[in-house]
Amino acid sequence: MDVDDLRLFEAVARLGAMNRAALALNTVQSNVTARIRALEDELGQALFTRHGKGVSLTEAGERLLPYARRLPALVADAARAVRDDGTPAGQLVIGSLETTAAVHLTPTLATFVAAHPKVDFVLQTGTTQEMVTATLERRVEGAFVCGPIGHAELTEDAVYREELVALTAPGVGSFDDLVRAGDVRMIVLRAGCSYRQKLQLLLARRGVASPRLLEFGTLEAILGCVSAGLGVTLLPRSLVRPPWTARRIRQHLLPPADARVDTVFIRPRESALSSAMRAFLAHAVDAVVRRRVA
Repeated sequence: MDVDDLRLFEAVARLGAMNRAALALNTVQSNVTARIRALEDELGQALFTRHGKGVSLTEAGERLLPYARRLPALVADAARAVRDDGTPAGQLVIGSLETTAAVHLTPTLATFVAAHPKVDFVLQTGTTQEMVTATLERRVEGAFVCGPIGHAELTEDAVYREELVALTAPGVGSFDDLVRAGDVRMIVLRAGCSYRQKLQLLLARRGVASPRLLEFGTLEAILGCVSAGLGVTLLPRSLVRPPWTARRIRQHLLPPADARVDTVFIRPRESALSSAMRAFLAHAVDAVVRRRVA
């Protein structure tokens, strides 16, 4: 078993079919099938269950998958470590919730980019679920997500404490008034958004088990629809400031147990920190300290 075997195995597991893995790896299906069978023979365990729609992992395959994901990344980490002379340089890809990027990361990025011009910084935004997956698959070196995550393959450190508020059109008296009126519509980001999940839980506790959904891809669209009276959303209070407040949106404070949530920074547990990542984290921590002092 070598790195190439594990890379092929991971592709089949991720894509769910031998033919799709062959296409992604620019080879033929017969080669993929033969190598997977040879790997299974070597390990003495079936790694996939074959069925009409493709393949799915066996329990043995599930146990192997974390190592298959980790080994190519380890090779890449080794090459990067050799080239890293301690000067922050090269590409640094960080993931973030869109809300965190909008509210918190601007001062961090401003100081970081100015201090380290040799770093090519890339910021990718998405939901918590999307960013956790991207971090596990090493498509980003780390990400700001809604915590806690509690994943064995990731480290996480609390960075920001958020206060969530329910947002409605100005004419809504209170969040509970909205619930009592019935026909509640949630205006949210796509599935995998942690704030969407929290709003569903809040409504379920108040007897609204299946609220109607209006799903959008941007915060601007969500806030515009809330302002127009189409429904309710849940977002960090720190986000509701100019220019958002110009949209005539009413904030509804929530009990502390419902409102408080931590934004955490996650990264692969066994990955080595590059000089660029170390510098970025130092700037992120410094920005948090300066904000708290202010």
